[in-house]
Amino acid sequence: MINLTSSLKRHERRAKLPMAPIHLIRRIVQRPASSYRKPMLDQPDEIHALFQGAPQTTEFKKLRKRIVRYTREAIEQYGMVPPEAHDAGATKPKWLVCLSGGKDSYTLLAVLHELQWRGLLPVDILACNLDQGQPGFPATVLPAFLEKMGVPHRIEYQDTYSIVMDKVPEGRTFCALCSRLRRGNLYRIAREEGCSAVVLGHHRDDILETFFMNLFHGGRLATMPPKLVNEEGDLFVFRPLAHVAEVDCEKFAAAMNYPIIPCDLCGSQDGLQRQQVKAILDGWERNSPGRRQVMFRALMNARPSHLLDPKLFDFTGLSLKT
Repeated sequence: MINLTSSLKRHERRAKLPMAPIHLIRRIVQRPASSYRKPMLDQPDEIHALFQGAPQTTEFKKLRKRIVRYTREAIEQYGMVPPEAHDAGATKPKWLVCLSGGKDSYTLLAVLHELQWRGLLPVDILACNLDQGQPGFPATVLPAFLEKMGVPHRIEYQDTYSIVMDKVPEGRTFCALCSRLRRGNLYRIAREEGCSAVVLGHHRDDILETFFMNLFHGGRLATMPPKLVNEEGDLFVFRPLAHVAEVDCEKFAAAMNYPIIPCDLCGSQDGLQRQQVKAILDGWERNSPGRRQVMFRALMNARPSHLLDPKLFDFTGLSLKT
């Protein structure tokens, strides 16, 4: 038997609920269908090929969710996607996502496709590998992988290795020159492909190590920014993995069984300043777990008034209250 009294009371309570502001209602109605979040499902017909065969363990699901969350956080926090790109019918930016074959760039490629599939990243993605002619580089690995995954890509061959070997004296590391030549080629490719940004796979630990390298060897407080404009002023450089830990990239790429290409093919990795700094940070992390993340947070909490650079803070303009 229906209780009319209780039914009327429920109706009265609902009637007293405040209406949502009209601008919020309008925003919900006008929101494009592509912007609604999709769940992390792993049915073969509902996910990108990059995630097919993903482990179904709770540990991996937490890892994947954490990487996606931190990547999205960096993209939004540093304004890597213009607000108008989310509008229905808007022209999407095009990103040149650089793929070296290492754990970091594989993780970057996968998580960007995850965000794109879920309607959270309204950009077109073009993967790019620059084969620099290093001896022993497995030139067929990445093209075969990208074809299999159905990822739009461009493979570029430029023998910068021979140029570096010719220009750098024996016994000296040639990472700096190699990096400049690689960057120049990537900028050129981005322009040719109509991309607005070159997207790199540097993660939290890379950024932290660069900070200490500049501190110890360069005498300045600086690191890799998550977003910058190139010297010519016509391209962005993005680092969406800026908040992601290296160990998470390593675990993710290993769990997905991506075909990793070693980063020491040029033979110029041993004894580098970065390796020394990395060893120091590893020691601090072993003695005080979580130290890396604390130091990384400090990079987002700078106080110019408590440093010594008069270009950042007007110390001469300080005065006492009268």
